[in-house]
Amino acid sequence: MSAILALVAFIGVIIVWNVAFKRNIGEAMILGFLASAAFGGTDAPRVAWESLVEGMKSEITFAALAFVFVSELLTRTGLVHRMIDILSSLLGRRKGGSAYAATVASGLFGAVAHNGAAIVATVGSLAIPWMKRSRASGETAALVLSGNAGVGATFPFSGAFFVLLAAPTVVPVLSSHDVVGTLFVTGAWMVAMRLVVAYGIVRWRGVGTMAADDIRPLRQSFGAGWTSLLVLAAVAVPVLLTTGPGSDWATDRLDGLDATDAVPLLVWLPVVMLIAGLLVERRALPHGGGDWWRTLGEIGPKLGLVGVTMVSAFAASEVLARLGLGEQLAPYLKDLQGVPPLVAALVVGLILVIVAGPLNTTSTLAAVGPVAFAALTASGIPAHVAFAAVIVWASSEGCSPPGAAPLYVAAGIADINPARIFLPVALYYLLPTYLFGVLIAVGVLWIPG
Repeated sequence: MSAILALVAFIGVIIVWNVAFKRNIGEAMILGFLASAAFGGTDAPRVAWESLVEGMKSEITFAALAFVFVSELLTRTGLVHRMIDILSSLLGRRKGGSAYAATVASGLFGAVAHNGAAIVATVGSLAIPWMKRSRASGETAALVLSGNAGVGATFPFSGAFFVLLAAPTVVPVLSSHDVVGTLFVTGAWMVAMRLVVAYGIVRWRGVGTMAADDIRPLRQSFGAGWTSLLVLAAVAVPVLLTTGPGSDWATDRLDGLDATDAVPLLVWLPVVMLIAGLLVERRALPHGGGDWWRTLGEIGPKLGLVGVTMVSAFAASEVLARLGLGEQLAPYLKDLQGVPPLVAALVVGLILVIVAGPLNTTSTLAAVGPVAFAALTASGIPAHVAFAAVIVWASSEGCSPPGAAPLYVAAGIADINPARIFLPVALYYLLPTYLFGVLIAVGVLWIPG
């Protein structure tokens, strides 16, 4: 029972420190790790140290930090603004075009940045004023942006992706290249869902065309911003070289060396994106040592928080694995082997959505992701499908009032009382997110494995 009690302590400490005491998630994760390690008894110092070392050595930790750095740097160069300009040129002249543009832009930005509050702050700073000038109310504009906040977590290489991938119940079953394609398609499904929701919001809550002054001709916006799309296209290179026919082609030319070993996906993806970004955005980059030092100083605290969070999460997962969490949970999970996948999905999804209310996506997965994944696979749901469904449910942070930080960011930009969209955001976005996770889990929505 020590590992199960350690898991309970880990969850409890995170919730109490992050929610009750309003401290940041980095501190909560450190304390949660220490609390779980304490269940090692007389071996607690050794278990804690060895688990911490494993957490710092993980290539997943490197990838998480690298993606944060890349996304922060490229956001500062104006790349996202040029993407949105292109979208507004394509969609701005149709009724509700600003809502559709905000939805697609959130998906594109989320595929790079992943952070819900960052998606709302970056895309919303442009899209919310556009929507209000398209005769939408401030409540409607904030509703759309807060509902889109969680989409970034459903794409690969988010913090959620890394935390769940390092879970003790996931590590023996899945590796990164097993779920990269899975998560890309999952993210696309979640963007599609939000476009359907946006259509309903446009019809029922009223969103008109964009103001003419906010729309540039496509020739101008595409001419000025087409290079920004090359950064996203660069992601395809290492993905294609490590999956499917591309992997076979690369392996043949490497004298039989496995392409996934020669091109470690989690290492090369941020490197390729950074190289492409530096080339495309070279004129907008900081100039001189002083500018670079200031930029790095502004990005540094975010890197520190992400680094502490990721290392603590992986170290805690290692502690739970060393204490035998999988073996101790096995007898309880056997009860789900006879449960239909639909029942398991409905129950596990509901639990995750409830937990994601007070916590963010990463914290939710660190706390209950390992158990949720094990419960789904025990009911017969394929591992890659369970992985995707768990992340979808946990990604509901932006639309889970009253603890949804992105909701308050959107409300602040729109200058409205956030309580006025608590119910609408739950109905328009939280409920569909829960249902889409169920549909993915039971195989109604196809995702590759």
